[in-house]
Amino acid sequence: MSFELNPQLAAGGFDFGTLGRCRVLLKDNAVFPWFILVPEVDASITELHQLEATDFASVMFTTRQLSEFVEQHFSPDTLNVATIGNIVSQLHIHIVARNEGDPVWPGVVWGSDVEQPYDKESALSIHAAYQRQLG
Repeated sequence: MSFELNPQLAAGGFDFGTLGRCRVLLKDNAVFPWFILVPEVDASITELHQLEATDFASVMFTTRQLSEFVEQHFSPDTLNVATIGNIVSQLHIHIVARNEGDPVWPGVVWGSDVEQPYDKESALSIHAAYQRQLG
């Protein structure tokens, strides 16, 4: 199997490398701390239930690890965790920190045009905290 990250996912933020069997991406939108996990599996697998049982367990454990990091680092009111493959079919999992009063609260962030790129220092700070906890 040869893994290739979808160009649309790759272009949307910062690549934090791999955790478990997943590529970890930070979406370049400082309004919502938003990570994307991309399981490094065959492109024919586009849904979680299609994963082999051991791969499913590994991906869920990685989702838990990253969710715990997001919760500890950003202290959100809640986390949105979802797989949505309507635009990019490559299997990927969104982990988004949400806070009451954010620009689209209580609505969904999917498809929101509210964006603000990270400044370099903020992105580096998040990456350093990620590395300390999960790297």
